[in-house]
This record gives sequence, structure tokens and C-alpha cells, in this order.
Amino acid sequence: MRVEPRAPGAALQGAGLGLRRGLLGPLLADRPSGIDFLEVAPENWIGVGGRLGKQLREMAQSYPIVLHGLSLDIGGPREIDWRLLGNIRQLMRDFSCPLYSEHLSWCGDAGHLYDLLPLPFTEETVTYVAERVSRVQDFLGERIALENASYYAMPAQDMTELEFITAILKKADCHLLLDVNNVYVNSVNHGYDPREYIAGLPASRARYIHIAGHYVEAEDLRVDTHGADVIDPVWNLLAVAYQRFGALPTLLERDFNIPPLAQLMEEVAKIRHCQVLHTGSSGRHVAGA
Repeated sequence: MRVEPRAPGAALQGAGLGLRRGLLGPLLADRPSGIDFLEVAPENWIGVGGRLGKQLREMAQSYPIVLHGLSLDIGGPREIDWRLLGNIRQLMRDFSCPLYSEHLSWCGDAGHLYDLLPLPFTEETVTYVAERVSRVQDFLGERIALENASYYAMPAQDMTELEFITAILKKADCHLLLDVNNVYVNSVNHGYDPREYIAGLPASRARYIHIAGHYVEAEDLRVDTHGADVIDPVWNLLAVAYQRFGALPTLLERDFNIPPLAQLMEEVAKIRHCQVLHTGSSGRHVAGA
């Protein structure tokens, strides 16, 4: 079944899919109704015209578009890239995006480092990041969402990961993008209970959820790759998150080893099924509220 063109400013709800350029053709051909929204990395689309720009505009006629940034470097040592942020703001306006999110990490210094590096879990970092988030939100005129990031080493730690992200969300007065796979990966790598982590997050801040697959490097080491199917323990954690926050809009991420669209749609349908089990209907929470 194909979807009908959407109304401008349509609310973010239900089950979504991360848009990669290789999916544009299949999505335009099929326009599957099982997708409620799409997510794009703004850096990959700023200034893009021609055939690809036209295809993205066509996608936006059928599906709400949310932005998930890769390089704002919200925790980094350099001044915020206001030119990039201005372009993101324009993209949000062009496509009536209901939400913009970023990773709680740092990724730049003299240039872009092409990696999402962990921040020290300290009060000093909380103050530093919250101030930067506040400036970004003032510039955009709305709250952003911060994603809990996966990490494999810690430069300094005076508080737990849960205490750290909770403190930033409160001090910056911003939203939470909960990546359930990252919770699972970090819980294995750093030895904590993922259910307790989700239970401790502030419910009033949660607006949006990611789910993805990962790579098993060793029994005690998981690597967040977005290159595999979602495994049962992560699906189980998604159910835990719905019990805690309600059936928030939830996106399937797949960045490489991308299977045919029909196979991706099976996982998107599984998200929707999980939402129905917890609410009696697909998720209807507006992420920008």
C-alpha cells in the first residue's frame, strides 16, 4: 500500500526508518505505508540539489523528516559551528522538521574527527555541555534532543553514565533521544543493568527512540555498528522503554550491510507491533512537544 501526501507540519509518531541514499529508489518506487517518518543526517543533505535533492523533496511530501546530526560537536573544545547550525535551521524550516537531535559526545578539534568520542562524566562537563546546548536552542528557537552515546573507554568519571546524562538534560532543559541499542551495548561493555538505567532516566525528557543492531566482538564487548539485525535482548529493552515512557516514536537505524527494503520493513513492522502491545495502537506521541 502506498502512502498519500502528508499535510505540512505533520506530527512525529509511530515507527520510522533512517534514510540512506541507497534507499531513495526503493522508497520512491514503493512508498510503503508501514513507515510513519524518516530520519536524515543534515550534513549529508545541506546544499544538495539536482536529482538527489528532488528525491528528498519527494520523500518529504509523503513522510515527516527528522534530523539527526553527526558533527555539531556539542561536547567538543572548539566554538560551535554557527554556519553549520544556520544551515540546519534552514533545513528544518524547508522540510517542516518536527525534531533535531545530536549525539552527547565530541567529534571535532582542529577539524572533524569522524568519530563520536566519549565525554568525561564530571560536573565540569555537565556545566560546559549544558551551556552549549542552551546556546544552540536559543539559536534554533526550540529544544533539541540529545542521544545517549555508546562508548568504549572513559577519560574521567566522577559520576555514573546515568547521573551524567540526567544532569545535562535537566541543566540544559533539553529532550532525550533514547538509543536502546546503545544502552544495551554500554551495559555489556561496562557492566551495569540496562533496565535500571532506563528506569532512572527522567520520563519528562524522553521524546524519541532509536533501535539498531550491533557487532559481537567478544563475550564482554559489543560494538555499536548499525550493521546487523536487532537482536532479541534489544527488542526486550525496547519493551522496557515503552513501559517507562509510553510508545514514543521509534526509528530503525541501519547504516551498512543494508538488506532489501522489504527486509527492513519487517523490523519496522516489529517496532509497530511492540507499540501496539503497549498502547493498543501505534505510537502517537509528538516528539517536538
